[in-house]
Amino acid sequence: MANVNIEYLSRAEGWLLVTILAYFLLNGAQLFETAVLVPKWTAAPPQSLQYFKAPYGADLKTFWIIAHSIHEITFILAMVFCWKIDPVRNGLLVLFAVHIALRVWTLAYFAPNIIEFQAIANGKSFSADLLSRARQWRTLNYIRVGVFIAVSVGLIPLLVKLAGVKNG
Repeated sequence: MANVNIEYLSRAEGWLLVTILAYFLLNGAQLFETAVLVPKWTAAPPQSLQYFKAPYGADLKTFWIIAHSIHEITFILAMVFCWKIDPVRNGLLVLFAVHIALRVWTLAYFAPNIIEFQAIANGKSFSADLLSRARQWRTLNYIRVGVFIAVSVGLIPLLVKLAGVKNG
């Protein structure tokens, strides 16, 4: 860990803490959506999809784009500021890879399906398997949110390790 001084370690610790806090805020929003909103709109489609009906239906796209963007910027900054601290950097890289895999899964599966569910609420025709598709989305979302939470919890030992390096 060449060129690492207390100022560097303090900055690294600060950005890692900001990232953890941002991730936990993101988790809170995911848990709220998963516990409160998702059960409502997946309950009995197509009727329950009225939750998405324009012009006043729910559309959380802007919120999620902003929330994930802010979080991912803080995550990248934490990696930049922790780069010289090998065990912390390596842990961050692994967790960031899992996070990116989750984001790819979100963009490949969850987002297109939610867009289709919104279109159905607004008059698009649908297939007979709509209820099973909504239930599958809900079930897979439980897994996705659980992994997001695991990633955020995985950041905590890295902060503890960083504090040990700083204080040791």
